[in-house]
Formats: sequence, structure tokens, C-alpha cells
Amino acid sequence: MSGIFTIIDDKHVPLSRIVWISDLPHFCGNEECLVEGRYEVRIEGDDSLFATREERDESLEAMQRWAEDE
Repeated sequence: MSGIFTIIDDKHVPLSRIVWISDLPHFCGNEECLVEGRYEVRIEGDDSLFATREERDESLEAMQRWAEDE
């Protein structure tokens, strides 16, 4: 069962809910931005999570494995 989830920002996210994953880190230039340099992971319902590079890479690898299993 762990193969259908990925961990992003301390949350177990079902791979099936992920719409897309950013290839570039977030940059808006706002000094108060809390997610600067993190990678946006868009999930269903127009919600986003922001992942570290490691979390992003692990999520992409998990999605690839999941796609190969189907």
C-alpha cells in the first residue's frame, strides 16, 4: 500500500491526486514568501503543496513506478 502514496511536507499524498509537479523551484520575489525555493505539487481541487527537491524527486519516482505497475 505504501506504493500508492508519497510524502510531501509531512503529508501522505495519494499519487492519484497529483495533477502535476513543477520542474523549477518557486520564485515570486516576495520577502515574506514561505515557500521560496520549494517545488509546487498541484493536487486535485486547485490545491498545492510545496516540496523540497528530495520530496519532489521521490514523488516523481513513485509516480513512474506506479505508472509502470498499471
